[in-house]
Amino acid sequence: MTVVSDRSLEVLRVIVQDYVASREPVGSKSIVDRHSFGVSAATIRNDMALLEEEDLITAPHTSSGRIPTDKGYRMFVDHLADLKPLTVAQRQAIETFLGESADLDDVLSRTVRLLSQLTHQVAMVQYPSLSQARLRHIEVVSLSPTKLLSVVITDTGHVDQRVVDVPEIVDVDFLGELRAKFNTALVGVGVLEAAGRMEGLAGLFPEGRRGVVNTIALALAEQVAANRQDRLVIAGASNLVRTEEDFHGSILPVLEAVEEQVVLLRLFSELEADQRGVSASIGRENAPFGLAETSILASGYLAQGGAVAHLGVLGPTRMDYSSNMAAVRAVARYLSRSLGDG
Repeated sequence: MTVVSDRSLEVLRVIVQDYVASREPVGSKSIVDRHSFGVSAATIRNDMALLEEEDLITAPHTSSGRIPTDKGYRMFVDHLADLKPLTVAQRQAIETFLGESADLDDVLSRTVRLLSQLTHQVAMVQYPSLSQARLRHIEVVSLSPTKLLSVVITDTGHVDQRVVDVPEIVDVDFLGELRAKFNTALVGVGVLEAAGRMEGLAGLFPEGRRGVVNTIALALAEQVAANRQDRLVIAGASNLVRTEEDFHGSILPVLEAVEEQVVLLRLFSELEADQRGVSASIGRENAPFGLAETSILASGYLAQGGAVAHLGVLGPTRMDYSSNMAAVRAVARYLSRSLGDG
């Protein structure tokens, strides 16, 4: 267990904050000059030596300056970081930008763009898991005599629509009958079960209509099945290039992980929020995922139907944890309120 004095922890705090702000190693003289410790540079050097022994800071090269290690960032996040309150302008931006959203797809798209702007990191929002979702409504609308629009709405607020070509002309009365029978049979059913049930719905109609019913049911089943998988909406990948200097190796593996999503979804599933409602996975803690030079900050949000999903940011370990954690938490809370009211 790491045991250091209160003053040494304060020294660690200012080293993290100054290094994040400047990207320059922090020396004892600059600490004395910039912060009111009331002790000599020699005393600060002793504190820094203790922090280095505990692997909380390290010397990147032969200069006298020190930078935080992954362990130092972890200590900072767990014990030293005060979440910076969002400014009035930032809160108004959240209210205004997300308040204009029309549906789940739009609100999640807006959320990642806003979170990326607030944090200057890669922002990620996970769609609410449809594995626990239930069908709220099915709509089938005529676009032309042989072309329909099928719409699936779940209790998580997810809306999926698809154009369906049918093998014969479908009249308005038959569409009304089809909507009524499909909704009676499927509303309230979990999406994992609904796709299987749809195959049997043709039996509810006269034999001469079963061909067109099967075509529509198959399209609806594909819609449900295609949207059962977890997926992310991502924005701000260009921020990784902007901070490329903070990565010792290539940022290509990080960009690939962002593009492929599978690794990030797995990582999201293992994060647990702290008492502040935010989880952090820092540096080498992400090594099993091939992301050892990154930090991920995340929080959960509630969608309609009680489904829980995550949102967060990914970036280099040298990031403004206090501000970014506050932004992640604030956006998650707003998203929960926004979707929960829907």
